[in-house]
Parts: sequence; C-alpha cells; structure tokens
Amino acid sequence: MGEYCASPEGDSVLAAPASPPATLMFPSPSPAPAVARPRYGSCDRRYVKQVFDNLHGSISLDPLALQFVDTEEFQRLRDLKQLGLTYLVYPGAVHTRFEHSLGVYSLAGKAMNNLKTYQGEELGIDHIDMQTVKLAGLLHDIGHGPFSHLFEHEFLPRVIPGSTWSHELMSVRLLDSIVDKHAIDIENDYLKMVKEMISASSKLATTKLFLHQSAKDKHFLYDIVANGRNGIDVDKFDYIDRDCRACGLGSNFQYWRLMEGMRVMGDEICYPAKDYLSIHKLFSTRADLHRTVYTHRKVKAVELMLVDALIEANDYLGISLHANDPEDFWKLDDTIIKSIETAPNSELDKAKEIIQRIRRRELYKFCNEYSVPKDKLEHFKNVTAQDIVCSQKSSELPLKEEDVAVSNVKIDLTRGKDNPLESIKFFKDFGCDEKFPITDDRVSHLLPAYNEDRIVRVYAKKPELVEAVSKAFENLQVRMYGEKTQVHETPKKKRLRSN
Repeated sequence: MGEYCASPEGDSVLAAPASPPATLMFPSPSPAPAVARPRYGSCDRRYVKQVFDNLHGSISLDPLALQFVDTEEFQRLRDLKQLGLTYLVYPGAVHTRFEHSLGVYSLAGKAMNNLKTYQGEELGIDHIDMQTVKLAGLLHDIGHGPFSHLFEHEFLPRVIPGSTWSHELMSVRLLDSIVDKHAIDIENDYLKMVKEMISASSKLATTKLFLHQSAKDKHFLYDIVANGRNGIDVDKFDYIDRDCRACGLGSNFQYWRLMEGMRVMGDEICYPAKDYLSIHKLFSTRADLHRTVYTHRKVKAVELMLVDALIEANDYLGISLHANDPEDFWKLDDTIIKSIETAPNSELDKAKEIIQRIRRRELYKFCNEYSVPKDKLEHFKNVTAQDIVCSQKSSELPLKEEDVAVSNVKIDLTRGKDNPLESIKFFKDFGCDEKFPITDDRVSHLLPAYNEDRIVRVYAKKPELVEAVSKAFENLQVRMYGEKTQVHETPKKKRLRSN
C-alpha cells in the first residue's frame, strides 16, 4: 500500500492543485520484497552458516539450528567443560559441551544423509525427518549441569536422596523454555518429536517410549542421537573420538564404518555381520575411557572434594533449587566455583578452604582399591564411609565418617552385566533381507565373558589418616569376602606420609 498524505486543509490528495510546483518528478521506489522465512526442513544455502570444527571439519548450520545456537541458554555450553574436572589430570581435556553438541548435530546429519541416499524412497525419509534428527543432536545436552555428569550423578543424589533428575529430562524442559522465551518458530508436533529423540535413552523413556503419532512407522529415527535400544548412536561416535583426541589417547574405533554400513530393516537399524568386532570396539573403547580418564583415581579425588564444597555451599547459594526451574538452571555453569570463592558469607569458609586445597593440589589421599569378585557382582551394594569406619579394630586410631571418602566405580559396555551386542541385529550382505542376532562365541573366544566391573576406591581426607583408613579398608574386605581382594597392600611410604 502506498503512502497517504493529507493536505493541511483536509482536502483529498486526489484533487488537482491550483498551480503545479516546478519540480522534477522521480518515480517512487518500490517497497523491498518481504524475505520469506525458510520453511521447516528446508536446505536453502542462502540461509546456511558454516562453522569449522577441528574434528569434523566444516559444519553447516541451517537457519532453525542457528536460532537455537544464538540463544544465551545454548551459548552457556561454552562454559561447560565436556569432561568436567578431568583437565586437572589431562591438561588437554578442556573441550566443551558446545563443540560436542555441534559435532553430534553434524554426525546426525551425515547418518541421515546415508540412510536417505540408500533407502530414502523405501523409508520415506524427507527433509522434515532430517531437520528433526539434527535438532535433537544439537540440543541433546543443553540440560547438563555444572561439571557435566558430576552434578547429576554425584552432587544431586547427595543433597536430594533418591533424586531421579537427569540431564535428558532437563534438556526437554529447557527446550520448551527456550522456544517460548525466544519465540522460535517451530511447530509443536516437530518440537515434540525432537524432545522424544533427546530423551530416548533416559531410564524413563527406555521403559516406555512415547512416539509421535506420525512417526510410528519410523521408530529408527529415535535410535540415531540417543539410542535406548542398543546404545549405538552418534552421541557416542562424537564424544569417544573427541575425548580420545583431547586426552592424547589413541582410538582405533572408526565410526564412519558403522555409519556407512547401517541399514534399516523392520524399522530398526541393523549392521553388516562383518562389523561385529567394530561395534564391540565402540563399547570397549568407551569402557577404556571410563577406566583411564573419566574415573581416573585422581580425577575422582578432585570430584569428591568439589562435591563436598558444593554441599557446603548449597544452603547459601541454593544450587540444588535451581535444578528444578529451567529459567534458573541455565544460569548454572562451571563458574560457580568463582561464586563460592568471592561470596562474602563466612558460612562458606569450609567450601572455600576445600577449593583452595584443590588449587594447591592438596587432594584427598588415595589409599587403595579393589575390584568386586565376579561371583559377588549381582548382589553388590555400594560401600560407604560408615562401612569403612565400622571395620576398624579397637586398637587403631579412631576414624569418623567425615574422615573417609569412598568412590564406587561402575564400568560396563552401556548395559550393565548384559552384553549390548545381543540386542543388535545384523545382516549378511546388502542383497539379503534377513536380520539376525549374533552371539560372542560365533565370532571370537577372546571376547570377555563379563561385561561389567565394579571398583571400590577409598580416600583419606587428611594425610595423617592414610594408614588408619587403609587398615580399616583391608578389614572390610576380609569381613565381606573372607580375604583381601585388593591387588597389593598400601605402600608403607604412603601410609606414613604426613603431608
């Protein structure tokens, strides 16, 4: 609609003026055409942004993904280290949830491209499916708390006994908040599918997966980002490769081989039988990372100390209260340490002291560890500081529960004592339409008979208590198993160390 100019006298602008002005007449500029908003699932290159990742190379972010990336809630992931406090032991482990999320977004797109190239017409894969899976990959970790898994698995269970909080479910709640707050244009049906894909591997979702009505014939889409069916997903592909590189560890697992070979049969993703050992290598590499990096004994010592500091600061800062409100939760990140250190309240002196000890590398002293015997795994219960204290003999230096820290480590192939490969279906070759399971004994007799380790580690919070704690720990093993199950006694030099 053109401009409307009323004359001072109120006459219509259509009336001819008495004497035309002697001016040059130029045509009025045409209004700029409205820029059409890219529709959901579109892949117009004009609206795509390129980001370079040191692991996957150039990553193309579509317009809708960019809307999420540019929010303050997503940018917060730059302040969350992927491996929490592991960088204090592995100095290179300073990569963040931000780059991991971009990596999973990229791999989700590549996995969908492979399926679309080879089975697109057969499966009815369209741009909407591809957009939805990629968004799930991008947003699957926005619900992580400070120091990643430490917040979820170590801190919250201590301050909220029986807590069922999970980063997957917080990601879902935070996603709703982001869409409403930033008025992101995404239809509710598509948003619901993204949320279901994010929570597909959570304990709640694996027992009863609620699938979108229009996607009931595409269950395989829910196994790409967070696979609750058998644990093979692009999330693992990214963090295993990224973490190995950051920590300077070699990895002979090749995720691209599985992505090239994946095939949907009977609405589930299957793999060539020849890739059985490659899949086993995926799970065994993950287990090795848990043993040597994620649960490294010094890493666990630092984590135990930081959890004690967070518990001391919780009443003053209300850290656990923020975990229930998405609007407050996203403001929590690794900088919470500085908040504790700079707080004027004297009630935080104990928390400040613990953090200063971490900075000075005055960590809780590792005493010893043992691996739970195979025949005791099924009925194993976590060892507590009280168990250690109660195992003391009367002649020993009396201990208190606050003198002892215990770490119960679980390492498995993602399915506890069960072998995750038993839930995977394979096919002979691409000319065969039959899918089937494979048992270990059909492939190799060198594969492990057990798929789970339980390791109990004990620490003394003061150097002068190492000997007393070590002896009590040995007494506990004899009481529980009839013998010492640790590899060797705590070295005498360590027992007598006082600083």
